[in-house]
Amino acid sequence: MTTPAGIDPGVPPSGTGCVECGEVGGWWLHLRRCAQCGHIGCCDSSPAKHATAHYRSAGHPIVRSFEPGESWFWNYETSELYESGPELAPPVSRPPDQPTPGPAGRVPANWADTLS
Repeated sequence: MTTPAGIDPGVPPSGTGCVECGEVGGWWLHLRRCAQCGHIGCCDSSPAKHATAHYRSAGHPIVRSFEPGESWFWNYETSELYESGPELAPPVSRPPDQPTPGPAGRVPANWADTLS
């Protein structure tokens, strides 16, 4: 099977949480992994939407869920959901003991009221 353009299965994830939220002390609801470069960003339900911002700045169109038990991919260019795809370099999700939303200690008490 040929690996689709925009996916590099050998690249590991950039970490266990959203890169930009980690830099600025933000928080996230769910995490997405760039299938091309491994960048971990927060989802569009998170306050900062860093995964989409990464797509817009880097032009990397495909993300994979970085949530435990999820293996779907999303293509920003075509708005297509793929239930599965090639296996990516481990780890394939955030640590199961990392809370959602996360990270621990930075999520406001009224977090649900702040989501769009």
